[in-house]
Amino acid sequence: METTNILVLCTGNSCRSQIAEGYLRHFAGNKAVIYSAGIETHGVNPKAVSIMKEDGIDISNHTSNHIDEYRDIDFKFVITVCDHARESCPFFPTNAQMFHHNFPDPAKAVGSDAEIEAEFREVRDMVKEYCREFVGEYL
Repeated sequence: METTNILVLCTGNSCRSQIAEGYLRHFAGNKAVIYSAGIETHGVNPKAVSIMKEDGIDISNHTSNHIDEYRDIDFKFVITVCDHARESCPFFPTNAQMFHHNFPDPAKAVGSDAEIEAEFREVRDMVKEYCREFVGEYL
């Protein structure tokens, strides 16, 4: 059986794409191999790690990867999770089905620690729902 490879693409591969990778892995189980990358690499955001841990998903061993690292992988689906990645995505030769959903960037949240955490939770929950529906519909 052919492997279903899914790439989640974001600007810095630090928050949204990492959260999506975590949830897609969770919901897809062994139905797909999930990758995430950025058009830049900013490292995995520690708040993204802690906010996912609250929901029982461990992304602490994820790495921040650059899209060029995955040029040789045959992706069935590519999901961009921010407008910037979609607009400035370098030409990526692929026959993959492309999907796009612009999630707010929780790393840009301002305010008290509690307000910033609330923004991370809100984005996490949006990404979770999107991933659950995506897996239900396409896998």
